[in-house]
Amino acid sequence: MLEWISANHHGNLVVDVGGGTTDIAVISIGNSVIGKSLNVAGNKFDETIMNFLKKEYKILVGERTAEDIKMKIGCVYPHVENTSMTVRGRNAENGMPMEVEVSSKDLLPVLKNDAMKIVNAIMEVLEKAPPELVQDISNKGIYLTGGGSLLYGLDKLISEHTGMNVMVADDAVSCVAIGIGKAIS
Repeated sequence: MLEWISANHHGNLVVDVGGGTTDIAVISIGNSVIGKSLNVAGNKFDETIMNFLKKEYKILVGERTAEDIKMKIGCVYPHVENTSMTVRGRNAENGMPMEVEVSSKDLLPVLKNDAMKIVNAIMEVLEKAPPELVQDISNKGIYLTGGGSLLYGLDKLISEHTGMNVMVADDAVSCVAIGIGKAIS
């Protein structure tokens, strides 16, 4: 197993926050050295938003509305300015249409709870990875991919807890598919 660790083999940590899962892997010379997958990702954030709105505001919203809220005002790290939006849905008690004003400050603690599961999984992978590769990762940083990586502040939250630089891929939503396509050809 240690044969791949040498001066010319470098490690990278990639965190793919997709719709259904977050996949974390330390990669060296094109292979996954150690990894972890968890069921906390974009869909879980949406579900958390729907449950929060039902509990706090007695309003029912669908998955599309929850995803829209997540993309517009969702955060796992404090915004410089508190942002808000009007949310329209159905009253959970009488079934009538209703609307409420929801802010990023309201969503921060509930979404951060889910995001910390991702942070903790990253920490577990780093703890199990060979020290030589962790040093490489520390020098290069952590790479985030997938649509869920676009949730405001996820990169900052991971950086705060790991002490490492965290970069979100330029085309985070489709870079994994593009990379797989290149690997196949």
